[in-house]
Amino acid sequence: MGVSACGHRVLTASSGPGISLKQEGISYMNQMSFPAVILNVVRWGNGLGALNGAQTDYHRETRGGGNGDYRNIILCPSTIQEGVDLMYEAFDIAEKYRCIVEIMTESGLGQMMEPCDYPEFREIKRCDWGLDGTYKVRRGDFLGRDLQKESDVYIAKVRAMRENEQRWEALYTEDAEYVFVAFGLPGRAVEGIVQELRANGEKVGFIRPITAWPYPEKAFAELAAKNKNLKGFISVETNGEGQMVDDVALYAKRYGMGSVPVYALAYVCDIPKDDTLKADFARIKDGEIKEVY
Repeated sequence: MGVSACGHRVLTASSGPGISLKQEGISYMNQMSFPAVILNVVRWGNGLGALNGAQTDYHRETRGGGNGDYRNIILCPSTIQEGVDLMYEAFDIAEKYRCIVEIMTESGLGQMMEPCDYPEFREIKRCDWGLDGTYKVRRGDFLGRDLQKESDVYIAKVRAMRENEQRWEALYTEDAEYVFVAFGLPGRAVEGIVQELRANGEKVGFIRPITAWPYPEKAFAELAAKNKNLKGFISVETNGEGQMVDDVALYAKRYGMGSVPVYALAYVCDIPKDDTLKADFARIKDGEIKEVY
């Protein structure tokens, strides 16, 4: 926190339990507009959890995590190359908005080895707003602050982040009857399944959120404008009963698709197997798996 306050780039990394212990500092840094990059290599479970990769931290990371009213930008890579590229970009985004940017990935990707190219290194300059020992305290009057004004300033920043930083990948959504939604390593697996199902004549599409927050609602707006034949959204996740599915349902409804069923395929941990995904898709079509929204 102190290094960030002085205008230098900072990074901290842990898995879910460690990130829990950092929430007081994360909340405080948001209040003070101290930028930082956080790497959360998510592993399954509550408490100490287990070593299996999972997406069990989705609710916490996309809703803030600590006390107060704030949002962090959450980036979710599906490959090592994308993780490298997003990490490079995360610092620029954090400094642009003076916010916290988190790379949220799974332990499977964290332990994976893949070839990748590194961006060119560049010289990093200290932010000119950083404290240098000559500042004056401007928030000493704790009881006399204009909280409405502070809130308005922060809300404007959040709205700018929501408008400008949505990222996603979409495939075959123009004619899809069922649209799979998945991020991270499960998203990588689902993309392959969508390709297979398309080759077998199934009208399926795919949305892969790259930002878990701001959630890529524009992808749903575009889908609603061009596809009137949807029969269902399928959120594929690795947690107990689905977390991102809430956002899928929220933005489907926001853009006029509230009558389209939303299903959750939650596989607890690791990476869902191809045969399991295909079998569960067939069960959805046959009515064996019911919608959750």
